[in-house]
Amino acid sequence: MTHDNAQHDRAALIVAHDERQWDHAVVPPIFQTSLFTFDSYEDMAATFSGQKTRPVYSRGLNPTVRAFEEKIAALERAEDALGFASGMAAISSCVMAFARPGDRLLCVTHVYPDTYRFFETVLQNLGISVDYVDGRDLAAVEDGLRGRRLLYLESPNSWMFEVHDLASIATLARAHGVLTIVDNSWASPVFQQPLALGCDLVVHSASKYIGGHSDVVAGVVAGSAALVGKLRKEVLPYFGAKLSPFDAWLLLRGLRTLPARMREHERNALAIATRLQDHRLVTSVHHPALSQPRAFGLTGTSGLFSFELAETVNIPAFCNALKIFRIGVSWGGHESLVIPAGIARVQVGGPNPALFFGVPERLVRLNIGLECPEALWSDLVQAMEANTGPPET
Repeated sequence: MTHDNAQHDRAALIVAHDERQWDHAVVPPIFQTSLFTFDSYEDMAATFSGQKTRPVYSRGLNPTVRAFEEKIAALERAEDALGFASGMAAISSCVMAFARPGDRLLCVTHVYPDTYRFFETVLQNLGISVDYVDGRDLAAVEDGLRGRRLLYLESPNSWMFEVHDLASIATLARAHGVLTIVDNSWASPVFQQPLALGCDLVVHSASKYIGGHSDVVAGVVAGSAALVGKLRKEVLPYFGAKLSPFDAWLLLRGLRTLPARMREHERNALAIATRLQDHRLVTSVHHPALSQPRAFGLTGTSGLFSFELAETVNIPAFCNALKIFRIGVSWGGHESLVIPAGIARVQVGGPNPALFFGVPERLVRLNIGLECPEALWSDLVQAMEANTGPPET
């Protein structure tokens, strides 16, 4: 996959340089306060009437949070961005801001499992239906867009890591008057900018690569001033899923190294994925750089992918035998993680035809962290080869 070095250099400058001087401090301060006072009655009246914008209460606006939002907006080539307390808060707020009872939404298959559960529980209870489509099939997408309010995308998507032609899909959606929301957590703004491809809103689980250290849970939405303004005015104050100042400060810290970390995650993951392709106990590898050479706007790849183990490998024993890889959810941090698809099936109460249609039974997802790739490879090999036997029943 060809790198856009200009975009990488642009991202590196954005995250490393601050236009604000913060009283000459190189690190922004944490405005750990719930409220901000006014110098006068007139100052408060002008703020409440909308004549001026300034912090009033940290549920709505906080300088540390705002510094983070401005960085994300710049990285995503957006007019504005809005931080949230989690990735799911960002996703649910986006959808709830624009969907209405009776609406029919369209979503690509293999989305983040909690996004799917939100669609199938909360939205269903509100009378909002969601149908699912293979995002790689442009004809099916165009057919599915008719009569829809919103199209929800992930590219690459979860578990199978299928890349979608976001530019073509965005063109189709605009022709049908459908709003597009894209989860860009996998690629990060360093390797993909969906807004530049014509999409309307971008969401991130900032807990992943943006934070990068597995010590913060957060989310963010980026887009036009009008769309983000609607979220800021009509959703954030009332849902209350605000981003805390300290979490925003941790995210700003994580952003400083985002371009460098993404290159390292990419290098390590490609080294592992390429070698897994040739291993006798692996039947398939699902990594965008290997299985889908047409990038569709991706200028690089991250550290998350999946592979399928041969029937002779005992998957529970394989997971338990790993010494460097940890068994756990989430991804995007410095540590390498493993989770088999079978565990995710148990989480949703058994095989789910909409969520797991087309996901192989023997699929295992890897988050490749920042450890030495040779050590990671040795760990995978010893765990696979020590736990082979007759096919699992």
